[in-house]
Amino acid sequence: MTKICLINGDGVGKEVIPAAAEVLAALGLGLEFVEAYAGFGHFTHSGDAIPDATLADVAACGVALFGATSSPSTKVAGYRSPILALRKAFDLYANLRPVQSLPGSFSRQDLNLLIVRENTEGLYAGRERLDGDTAIAERVITRRGSTRIVRVAFEQARKRVRGSGFRDRGAVVTVVHKANVLKVTDGLFRECALAVAKDYPDVAMKEMLVDAMAMRLVRDPENFDVIVTTNLFGDILSDEASALIGGLGVAPSANVGEKAAVFEPVHGSAPDIAGQGVANPIGAILSAAMLLDHIGQGEAAQRMRRAVNATIEQGVLPRDLGGMATTREVTRGVVGNL
Repeated sequence: MTKICLINGDGVGKEVIPAAAEVLAALGLGLEFVEAYAGFGHFTHSGDAIPDATLADVAACGVALFGATSSPSTKVAGYRSPILALRKAFDLYANLRPVQSLPGSFSRQDLNLLIVRENTEGLYAGRERLDGDTAIAERVITRRGSTRIVRVAFEQARKRVRGSGFRDRGAVVTVVHKANVLKVTDGLFRECALAVAKDYPDVAMKEMLVDAMAMRLVRDPENFDVIVTTNLFGDILSDEASALIGGLGVAPSANVGEKAAVFEPVHGSAPDIAGQGVANPIGAILSAAMLLDHIGQGEAAQRMRRAVNATIEQGVLPRDLGGMATTREVTRGVVGNL
């Protein structure tokens, strides 16, 4: 029996993760859920944002569904971001963020691209310091980190073509960098990408500067297959791309390593609507579908995606997509369409 660790976190995470779990349970796969705790709320009453017990549960299950956390904007003594802690603890170096059209007027059509984001280094490596009146952040790019994330991108491109025929013209990986300015750090990233590409003669490789990619994602996103880039660039580009299909509320993601994988909707804890029962559960549900793909339940994952599409086509839409449906109503719609 497959065990899935559920970590609600803060804010709307407490609403959308139970919704995704309900849809998973409705598939009848015999899945077992293990509830664990993390988040700023947990930190305020326990002093620990992500307890060792939660890390142990993730390790035991191998897969987790994570909601959101309300990380403070200023430094709080003893607090550490739970999702960053998970990425570090399990070396979840690959962040996969698919951008696939949904059947609503809010979504651009004919999109099916994947952004592969390096997840452990870059400007998010946590190397910051204050030197008098100067704040300094170190951007860390390693040969190992660059090589393995680019290899994930090429493997994903090959898998997409072989498994589902996403692109009639074949697999294409676009390597995004700023090596013309960041000649050392992005220069190394680019060098590693060129080396990895030689191992995949069946996958075409293109290069693009990050500012040009930001424009192209708005102008002609239909022309892209797999995009691979560094941590900060990937974070920004994937959030931008989510606007093409309805926003962060429908955007799923996966944090994948060799020993574990954590799946999460891209949105945050949304404290302005938390507890009102109106949060959009689609991002969490589609993240759960990615989890199913990961554990070899691809057919069930496709059932979930078809059920989400059918619910949208029936006009059962949450507020951020132009409707008035509650979290519960959207979830019931998806379950009913299974």
